Amino acid sequence: MIGISMTLALGFLGAFFWSMRHGQNDDLYTPSIRVLLDDNELTATSNDKTA
Repeated sequence: MIGISMTLALGFLGAFFWSMRHGQNDDLYTPSIRVLLDDNELTATSNDKTA
């Protein structure tokens, strides 16, 4: 059990360092703001197709 848990922990640690080297966490601000933006363009195009 200790060997399996150590292997799993090292796998997660390796995945963390890989993501940091490849820029996965560069922009942490934009995804939180994207929820607040309106999608009026999407609703306007879907209404034009039905008319």
